[in-house]
Amino acid sequence: MSGIRQGAAAALWQVLIREALDRRGAELDESQESYLVFVLLRHQRDAHLLARIQALEWLDAQTQVGSVRSDALRDVGDRCLLVAGLFPALARRRRVGVEYFVDLGRGAYQGVADAGHDAYAELFARLAGTYHELVATLQAVRGQVSLPVPIAHPRALH
Repeated sequence: MSGIRQGAAAALWQVLIREALDRRGAELDESQESYLVFVLLRHQRDAHLLARIQALEWLDAQTQVGSVRSDALRDVGDRCLLVAGLFPALARRRRVGVEYFVDLGRGAYQGVADAGHDAYAELFARLAGTYHELVATLQAVRGQVSLPVPIAHPRALH
């Protein structure tokens, strides 16, 4: 049964992203769109998303090595993407601009790209290069759907 819910959630996020892209007159390539859906699915139940201090998590990632470091940087990049795109008011409450989360997240993705030499590294280099587009897409999704609670509660979208 959980596979059905996961499939339904993936389809919902994909539709919302495509509609947001259409409204913006923008495009993402298939890997970027798929990754954005993946990020939304992966973090939709993260009840602590907005409580995390991304700069501290980025610093912690710098102390790691290998795939643990890459995974930690990916997580920072993902969470910064979600905050900048879906919860820009958090930046204001923390007395920083949305650009702070964009710069931190883009740098985290670039760190993942710099650590490898395979398709994974290429994907993250492309994601880092188009980070503003990804944020703008999530902002357009946010403008379409009222998200009164963090994405940890996806039922609020129904």
